[in-house]
Amino acid sequence: MTKLTLNGRTYEVEADPEMPLLWAIRDHLNLTGTKYGCGIAQCGACTVHLDGQPVRSCQTRLGDVGEAKITTIEGISGPVAEAVRTAWRSLDVVQCGYCQSGQMMSAIGLLTENRKPSDADIDAAMDGNVCRCGTYQRIRAAIHDAARSLA
Repeated sequence: MTKLTLNGRTYEVEADPEMPLLWAIRDHLNLTGTKYGCGIAQCGACTVHLDGQPVRSCQTRLGDVGEAKITTIEGISGPVAEAVRTAWRSLDVVQCGYCQSGQMMSAIGLLTENRKPSDADIDAAMDGNVCRCGTYQRIRAAIHDAARSLA
């Protein structure tokens, strides 16, 4: 039995500690906003926050989470999350939407640490978040827009 703090609530998950956190979130806790993309931490669709830092849940083992607080797209809140959500909507960032929860989790992680990111900062923070629809320019614009609204 593994105890997890997820989105502010404590859960007990009966699963192998070697199981990827992604599958515990989706299959055991029924939160499906975090997506499976590649399974090798290269696409970013599975991005969640572990103690506020973006991590790839497909390669984070359940047994390695320990006491860390996990936040998924369903649990984001606060001014940075709201700024990102608002910018995503106002700039119509989403096309198919599959990668967007991971994109938003990475963007929130960036803006939590850096309220005035340059294009290079955004590129570095978003590296490894793949969008098959190619909305990268809208994603960058939305991050700049969210940063302006936080200033």
